[in-house]
Amino acid sequence: MVLGKERLSWLLRPCGEVGSGESRPLLPQRSRLVELPYSSDDDDGSLLGDADDPTAEEWCLVPHKPSAFSRCVQHLAFLWNLLFLLLGLLTLAVGLWGLLAKGERTAPLSSDPMLLFVLVGLGASAVSLAGCLGALRSSVRLLRFFVGSVLAFVGLEVLGGLLLLAARQRLRDALRDALLLCLLRYQEEPDLRFLVDEVQHSLSCCGLSSYRDWESNPYFNCSAPGVQACSVPASCCLDPRQNGSIANEQCGFGVLHLGDMEAASVVHLGGCVVQLGAWLRSQAGGIAIAAAVLLLLEATGLLLALKVLGDISPHGVWG
Repeated sequence: MVLGKERLSWLLRPCGEVGSGESRPLLPQRSRLVELPYSSDDDDGSLLGDADDPTAEEWCLVPHKPSAFSRCVQHLAFLWNLLFLLLGLLTLAVGLWGLLAKGERTAPLSSDPMLLFVLVGLGASAVSLAGCLGALRSSVRLLRFFVGSVLAFVGLEVLGGLLLLAARQRLRDALRDALLLCLLRYQEEPDLRFLVDEVQHSLSCCGLSSYRDWESNPYFNCSAPGVQACSVPASCCLDPRQNGSIANEQCGFGVLHLGDMEAASVVHLGGCVVQLGAWLRSQAGGIAIAAAVLLLLEATGLLLALKVLGDISPHGVWG
C-alpha cells in the first residue's frame, strides 16, 4: 500500500502521543515499522527510522476521526436509502398481493403485470438495503455494491430512453400488440381488464382501431355462447351508468349487432391506439420531467454514497 504524507499524518503517530482513551484497532499492541509505506529521496528513503536502530521511535496506527460534516453526510445517506428501502418494500408488497389475490391462475405468470412490481420492488429493496447498511456500518464493500448498482440502473435508464427515441415506430407497433393482447385476455386477467377499462373510459375510445375489434375476443364474438356474445365492455359506453349513479354493466350488450349509426348512440366508435398515441405526445413534457427527477434522486444518493465511501476508504472509491 502506497500512502502519501498527508495520509501518514493521521494514520501514524508516535505511541507516546497516543492517549489512553484512543483505540488502536489495526495494531494489537505497539509495533515497530520495518517496511516504509512512503518512499522519499531524503537520506536513505527512511521516514521513520530503521528497525535495526535501537533508538528508532515506535509508532502506532490511530484510526481517523471523521469530521462533523462527514458524520452528517453519513447519517443523511442512511436516511436517504432508508426512504427508498421502504418504498421498495411497499412496491414489493403490492406486487405480491396482486399475485396472491388472484387465486387460480389461467394465464402464465410471465405475462402478469404484477410481476413487474415484484421485480422492481426486489431490485430497489436490495440496492437500498445495501446503501443503508453500508452507510450505517461504514462498510466499503456494501457501499461499492450500492454505487455500482445505481450506476448500472442509470445506464440502463439512459440506454432505454435513447432506444425509445430511436425506435418510435417500433414502439407504436409494440404498443398496438400489447393492447391486442389485453383485448384477447380481457376476461382472463383482472389486471388487464382493469387497465383496458381505465384506458377506454379515460380516453373515450373502444377497441384498437374501432369498437369492432372486440369481435376478436372469444367471449364477445357473435358466435360465442353466453349473454356477452356480440357485445363490448361497459367501459366503451357513452354513459356507463344507469340513472346517473348506478353502474350499468350491460350497456354494451348486443352492440355488435347494430350498425355504426345506431352503435354511435350507445358506445364510442373510435379506437384507442390513436387516442393513446395523442395522449402520450401531450404528456411528453411531464414524462421528461419525471425522468429528470428520477435521475436527480439517483444522483443525490450516488453522491452521498461516494462521499461516505471516500471518507472511510483509505484506498479511494475503487482502490
